[in-house]
Amino acid sequence: MAQNLFADNSDLQFHFANLDIEEIARLREKNYTDEGGPADYNAARNLYREKLDEIGRIAAENIEPRAKEADLVGARFSQVDHKVLIPEAVKQNLKDIKEAHLTGVTLPRQYGGLNFPTTIYSMMTEIVSRADASLQNLFGLQSIAETVLMFGSEEQKSKVLPPFAAGEWDGAMALTEPDAGSDLQSVQTKATLGEDGVWRINGKKHFITNGTAKVLLVLARSEEGTKDGRGLSMFLVHPCPELVVNRIEHKLGIHASHTCELIFNNVPAELVGKRKMGLIRYVMSLMNGARLAISAQAVGLAEATRAAAWEYCSNRIQFGKQLCELKPVWEMLTRIDALTAASRALLYLTCKYVDLRDCWNKESERTGDAEAASKSKHFAQLADVMTPMTKAFNTEAANQCAYDCIQCHGGKGYMAERPVERYYRDARIMNIYEGTTQMQVIAATAGIFKNSLDDIFAELDSFQYSDEAAKQLQEVNKVRQIVLEAQHALANAKDSMELLSRRIVRGQTIVLAAMLLLKEATLEPNRLKLAERFIWEFLPEAEMHASIVTKSL
Repeated sequence: MAQNLFADNSDLQFHFANLDIEEIARLREKNYTDEGGPADYNAARNLYREKLDEIGRIAAENIEPRAKEADLVGARFSQVDHKVLIPEAVKQNLKDIKEAHLTGVTLPRQYGGLNFPTTIYSMMTEIVSRADASLQNLFGLQSIAETVLMFGSEEQKSKVLPPFAAGEWDGAMALTEPDAGSDLQSVQTKATLGEDGVWRINGKKHFITNGTAKVLLVLARSEEGTKDGRGLSMFLVHPCPELVVNRIEHKLGIHASHTCELIFNNVPAELVGKRKMGLIRYVMSLMNGARLAISAQAVGLAEATRAAAWEYCSNRIQFGKQLCELKPVWEMLTRIDALTAASRALLYLTCKYVDLRDCWNKESERTGDAEAASKSKHFAQLADVMTPMTKAFNTEAANQCAYDCIQCHGGKGYMAERPVERYYRDARIMNIYEGTTQMQVIAATAGIFKNSLDDIFAELDSFQYSDEAAKQLQEVNKVRQIVLEAQHALANAKDSMELLSRRIVRGQTIVLAAMLLLKEATLEPNRLKLAERFIWEFLPEAEMHASIVTKSL
């Protein structure tokens, strides 16, 4: 058993060592003038490492050993008093995280938070998810507090954020309804402003993760007579007698995370931000944060499958050999390696742009500087295309890794005595919730066809690759050009866009991941085989997708 899920992960250690976040740290710390903050970048990095090491230790010593119990017991529901019963293992895990002061990771220090970048929080999310993916659905909801920080009133921030940072309060987003899943503009839950000046909400929400939270952000229709997204506003709700948990869902996986159906019976609520902006601004921000968290969750689960598969296949002897020496098994093991590494590379590139967007946006708001506003807009464009691309790739990759992990174990992988069958069940929701893969393709398509990736590729093109990596890059660039030609052809065939755009998104993502892995191989030459393994299997897939697009037009 690992002693520390941060320290024992050489790939994560590589990414931490090569993080390009000096500018991000400086902006978050206001040029290191923030009271109680680090004195300089080295001090900030040391603090980041200290907290990553702490969550890595907790994950290895406490969370991972409790994961089986949490899964087997699962969240339960009392029909008598409509109470959700959370497994004791989960309660203890949350207590450990709270006592380590890791419940306000990205919140400013004035509210009791650590003021860490999203990049570091995503690393923590990956570590927690490797130990128990279902726990991430509670740990990862810190984005609720971020939304209040960005859009709430000063009174709301003062009330909500300190107990959130202290781990006394938790959060949930109540968006989905029985007739409004991915199509959130169809939300019918109604918010009415009373003569007493209090908003009250009526309706039903379902598939609400952590629906018993102390803070719920609720999307509701505030404008009478509207039917689209422009009539929706965001509201802050606390538990009260008028808010009833009607039931919890019995799910394929992530059993320790409770998913609720909520009934709102004239529930008092507070408007967050401005009316009519609930969906078009606030939920989009909230969902983008959630999608990044699920991307990190997927990497954590992929890493868990990777470690389990290699451990088993290195110790299992069949036909007089270690299983890992048999070529068909080696192929699966190294595919897991390559997919995990590619997913991680995409994740932390996306985190970088999200952090830069947020930091320059805050700088713009603080100073009114036009250059800061321009930079925020630029990085927002990059984050907007990278977030859905990464979510789509990483969650599909996690499912493939879980599939291969069970196959590497043979019959033993199908049995509940080993955690790999849990990985398989937990992975399946990742490419569904917080926006299905198909929805991510739609979101990414807009940015790709606006050439938002050009700046990213230009930066990679200017990098000085090693001779060995440069040879591989020549092959990648050949396929890149083929994918780009297919993209241009599809741009002129609008009727085929809906059907074929996913192939362009997939092809562009593979090319980008391949270039990122070759850049990493230049920084650390022993990673070249990993890049070559990814390119060997997935570059032909990108070319295939481009060929299908071209031949279909």
